[in-house]
Amino acid sequence: MDVTNFITASKASVEAFKTATLLKTLTVNALIMGEVGVGKRTLASYILPDAPVVAASNFEELFATLENSRYIIITEIETSPNIQLLIEKIESLHVRVIATAKESFYFERLDELFSVKFGIPPLSQREEDVKELIVQFTKEASSLFGGKDHFDTKNFKPDLSKNSNSLRRQVMIHYLLKDIEDTELMDIIENYLYDKLGSNSDYRNFLYLYEVPLIKAGLKKFKSQLQLSDKLGLNRNTLRKKIAENKQYLQGEKA
Repeated sequence: MDVTNFITASKASVEAFKTATLLKTLTVNALIMGEVGVGKRTLASYILPDAPVVAASNFEELFATLENSRYIIITEIETSPNIQLLIEKIESLHVRVIATAKESFYFERLDELFSVKFGIPPLSQREEDVKELIVQFTKEASSLFGGKDHFDTKNFKPDLSKNSNSLRRQVMIHYLLKDIEDTELMDIIENYLYDKLGSNSDYRNFLYLYEVPLIKAGLKKFKSQLQLSDKLGLNRNTLRKKIAENKQYLQGEKA
């Protein structure tokens, strides 16, 4: 995400951005913690916009960069093969570091290295930011694929499993598919199935690809199993059986 577009619609993101803004004026090391996709790297680059960005897992590149830099952004510091050696290297070279890490990560000597540690909550706790991100990603999709920068969120349930990463992917897919033709949809399914076919029960194994979206859409539109069974021309017991067979995909659906 562009560092100039860090979303600050929620109280939590506003506080994180204030801390980052303060760090721009200081020369201390800082550790930004949180789940994947919450904006850690975005804020790190906001604090040090001209700093090289190196993953902690890439030990050789990281050490070479430390030798030739006055400041650096280290991502996913918990993935370092030797954190103790990394800390000693940073301290000996007096390089300013802004690092990112998982919220659950802990290493005792990091408290000595980083004067400031702060976290960014997941998007599931930042509802206002989710709305703004949907608008931003929709504009991005419109620029990439053409069309209106409008996104119908009526039946849209944000995928926040990987925060902004999963949400962006979801918005892009929904935007791309909103005007899809039936032949295009069939082409997508054909390509998906091509490498997966090969057993003696493939018809039954992949029937859920048709049944699940049909049932989910029907329950949302008609609000009840009784009405849906009538619209589909199915016996209600048959519909219940289909729902039970696909329960792993239909959990949480109103029936």
